[in-house]
Amino acid sequence: MSIWSINEKELTTKRLSKNVKTDILIIGAGLTGCTTAYFLKKKDICIVDSGKIGHGVTLNTTAKINYFQERIYTKIEKSRGEQLAIKYLESQRYAIAKIKEIVEKEKIKCDFKKVPSFVFANTEKEVPFLEKEIEFLKSQNIKVSKKPLPDKINSYKSYCVEDTYTFNPIKFLEGLFKILEKYDIPIFENTRIYKIEKTKDGYICKSNSRTIEAKKIIFAGHYPYFTMPFFLPLKSTIEKSYIIVSKVQTDKSFTCISSNKPTYSCRFYDDGKNIYQISLGESHDTAFKQNDRYHFERIKDIFGLKDKDIVLKYSNTDIMTPDHMPYIGKIDESLYLACGYNTWGMTNSILAASIISDALLGVPNMFSNTFSPSRFTLAHLAKIPYIIFCQTKSYLGTKLNKNKSWYRGKIRFFKVDGTTYATYKDENGLEHTIKDKCPHLGCSLIFNEQEKTWDCPCHSSRFDIDGKCIKGPSNYDISTNKNGNK
Repeated sequence: MSIWSINEKELTTKRLSKNVKTDILIIGAGLTGCTTAYFLKKKDICIVDSGKIGHGVTLNTTAKINYFQERIYTKIEKSRGEQLAIKYLESQRYAIAKIKEIVEKEKIKCDFKKVPSFVFANTEKEVPFLEKEIEFLKSQNIKVSKKPLPDKINSYKSYCVEDTYTFNPIKFLEGLFKILEKYDIPIFENTRIYKIEKTKDGYICKSNSRTIEAKKIIFAGHYPYFTMPFFLPLKSTIEKSYIIVSKVQTDKSFTCISSNKPTYSCRFYDDGKNIYQISLGESHDTAFKQNDRYHFERIKDIFGLKDKDIVLKYSNTDIMTPDHMPYIGKIDESLYLACGYNTWGMTNSILAASIISDALLGVPNMFSNTFSPSRFTLAHLAKIPYIIFCQTKSYLGTKLNKNKSWYRGKIRFFKVDGTTYATYKDENGLEHTIKDKCPHLGCSLIFNEQEKTWDCPCHSSRFDIDGKCIKGPSNYDISTNKNGNK
């Protein structure tokens, strides 16, 4: 559960129950997938999602619609050059304008709100790096002002822009859903695509005993479960962040984020009944610092949160690319991909939807070649040793050191016929046993005590306490009995 699901409306959808033929299949009913369908609404389209609409990464976002993104422009400038940094800035402002246009045109009630956004340096050493980012923005005629943070967050220097926004992403998706319904675009929830087979006419996608034949596929999920032809494991790392939602008395109507790692950010949300502060922090590569309880406590300390005010705690994962730019576009004949948003999913989702829909409609798009998934740059080459190290550490770290110190005896590991199992005993004394192996690529799992899930540190698959897959790239549940059977 996240802040966006508190007042969520139940949408009327169904599971795939028969074989389907379609021109375009969109895999993933989050912000990217539904917005792409909105742009393509006069086409023959079908959308599927392994869970509920918007209940992937979209559900756990802080939902800041922002182009003032930490120090991303000077990072892109360093890895890819000034012109691509400028292009990325243009793309983010373009995406913001698109969201605003959709909200206003379709009259979607999603708490869309203009707010100032701050980026702050939380160490003295970080100040000159932040100032260099400000110089870049000002060189592109962005109005940036030096202002103190309007909250009790420690900072050495902070800057502010005024033309950024926040919204409720689930309410936005609810608005899109109503529009897609009018165009008879089917959305199948709880429909996981297990396998994609290429044919001479397109693709056959298998889901349990049903199939979908599609001429074109748009993969708009969090992490592609196919390795070929994209090789995402060698072109990205996974970053995990922690979110605490707490009740406050005043909507301070701003967003802020630190300019350096680990990231700390916050925003406010008024749902008409209560006012909430959404605090995020402790972002790190999933190969490291895997004690969730420690990170939540750190966020409480940084933001001065009191236990009596806290209503929700949850985490999110993001795909991080070596050159800080998303992967958007064609990866194979008639197969399109959108991922790697580097924690800025609100703008990059809309950007991806625009680029891919324009490609399918034959409409020119000024960003069509900017974010090609097939790119392999010097930044990618330089990052490969680190990526391989992280992958190896994630894999071996859970194999060699299963019984983490913070488990405090709540997790028990044992072997049966050479296979390792893990048991979690819940607060009622009931034992939940799973096979300690992610079905995706075989990594061992880490228990997330706060959210009561088994998490894969390699590629961020997630399973409930009984082994049911609730987030990919894994397409399968994990074994839940001591015989190792599915």
